[in-house]
Order: sequence, then C-alpha cells, then structure tokens
Amino acid sequence: MENTIRLIPFKVEEKLKNVKEIPEGVNMVQAPEIWKEGIKGKDIVIAVIDTGCDRNHPDLKDRIIGGRNFTTDDNGDIDNYSDYNGHGTHVAGTIAATENDRGVVGVAPEAKLLILKVLANDPNNPGSATGKYEWIINAINYAVDQKVDIISMSLGGPSDVPELHQAVKRAVENNILVVCAAGNEGDGNERTEEFSYPGAYNEVISVGAVSLDGQISRFTNSNKEIDVVAPGEKILSTIPGGKFAVFSGTSMATPHVSGALALIKQLCEKEFGRKLTEPELYAQLIKRTMPLGFPKVLEGNGLVCLTAPNHLSKRYKKHKSQARKMD
Repeated sequence: MENTIRLIPFKVEEKLKNVKEIPEGVNMVQAPEIWKEGIKGKDIVIAVIDTGCDRNHPDLKDRIIGGRNFTTDDNGDIDNYSDYNGHGTHVAGTIAATENDRGVVGVAPEAKLLILKVLANDPNNPGSATGKYEWIINAINYAVDQKVDIISMSLGGPSDVPELHQAVKRAVENNILVVCAAGNEGDGNERTEEFSYPGAYNEVISVGAVSLDGQISRFTNSNKEIDVVAPGEKILSTIPGGKFAVFSGTSMATPHVSGALALIKQLCEKEFGRKLTEPELYAQLIKRTMPLGFPKVLEGNGLVCLTAPNHLSKRYKKHKSQARKMD
C-alpha cells in the first residue's frame, strides 16, 4: 500500500489579476436562481480538506472561520494553513467566494469555510502536493468533531485504506455530507473503470466533470460509484495573492457540488422546519440533477442543477441528442 495521497492533477488554463463576474460554472448549476430566494448557504459550515487557503484573499477572508494544518509545511505549525499550491484556494472560491465589487462569487457565498490543510508542497515537483493518508484521516475526524455540515475533498489516491474508509463512514454516520472528486485518470472509455480513493467509496458523493457546454470531460474517471457531474473545465476562481485563475479537473467540479449542497441544506431545512439527515439531503441533491444521456458510469444521476431541470433542458438538448459511447 502506498502511504501517500496526491493532489488530483489539474490543468492551469489561465491566471488573472482582476475579474468581476459570476463564473459560468456557478451559473450552470443555477446557484443565482436560488440566491433570489434569499438562500446563499448562511451558517452552513464546509470543511475544505486540501492544500490550505489564502486566508487574506479579499473574496474569502470573510468566509473563513478557522483552519488547521495537518502537514509538515511550516514546521508543522498547526495554525498555519497557508496555500503554497493554489488548488485549495481555488476550490474554496468556487464553494463560497463572497460577493464583492470585484472578483468572483462562489456557489454558496454566505457559507462558512473551515480550512484543513492535508497536502504539503512538494519541493521536488513544482505545482504538485502530496500528503499522508494519516493526515487526511485526522482531518476528517477533526471535521467530525467540529460538527461541520459538509466535507469537500478534491484529492485522491490509488489505495483503499481501511482507516480512511472508516473515517468517511464516521462522518456520514454523523450526518455530514462527504463530497469527493472522482479523479482525473479517465481514458475516455466507459468500459474501463478508474478508481481513486476516497472518491470511490460508496458512502461519499463522487463527482465527475463536464465541460461548460455539457459534454463529459475526457479525463473524468468512469466507474459505478459516480453520483453526479458538475462543471469541471475552464473554471474561474480564486488563487493566492488576491488573484484569480482558470483551472480544469474533477477537483473543480467537486466544490460546485459542495456549495450546491450548502444551498440545498439551508433551503430544505427552512421548508421542512427541521434538520435533515444525510440520506435525506442526498435524496434532495439527486432530485436536483438532470441526465445528460451519457452512460451512468460517466455521469451517475446527471448534472447538478438547483432549480427545475427543465430550465436547462433546452440549453443541453443538442448535447444530449449527441450523447454517445466514448471511444
């Protein structure tokens, strides 16, 4: 068994100093339609288990309620969860970047972020980050103890580690939604299966990627545990230094679903007048998906769309009619 877990590879498309827009991925999952109802994820706590985060980024500083470093970066200083990679800051921005007079807006711009750093900078491989399974297990257990609502993990490894699986199951048993990237080892052929853990565990919500025009991303893993897909190509979000960048990967699809679940949780608990269990919230998520016509091992239940799926059907009708088995 390998004793390390890696940042799921992602592609840097473009880096920007200044932007002012709602990213297309946020629009694609229909978050702005839910905002009109006064639902923006207020007081929902999401643990972002990743490479850390730029806590001073103007779009994120008001959303971060705390953090912890589980890695050896900065001599293991538990209070220093700085992001030396950019990945964690990008993920955090897609989830909950706040509304400003500049920058971007996340899916749930009033959610709270707990930053748990489990992937350390790899000096021998610039742009990559690695961590120990132990660090991730400890972070999941810490998140459970902190009673977060959602855990978001855009990371993965090849090994099915029993202790990792047990930590995930403990989180779900405590009614925490665990959202994971499916992985970027896909070969474009749905007849072959690619597994990345923890994304391949049945208990997690495994997220695959689609392009902004609703096509399955060639790199996205295919397997029978895929639950949903979300935008994962050319996603604009925050990076350290108060800047912005466009990244691609299932890592970018995952935070769209984590943010969407924050909106669903706030909305449904307001409607039902009580706390919902993890299975109930999962069911509410699946109600808000639209099949795109691809094999289930690629798209699971379909594209996350927070309002009536019919709202999107016209836009993607031509793509659905062109859906085919990938070569």
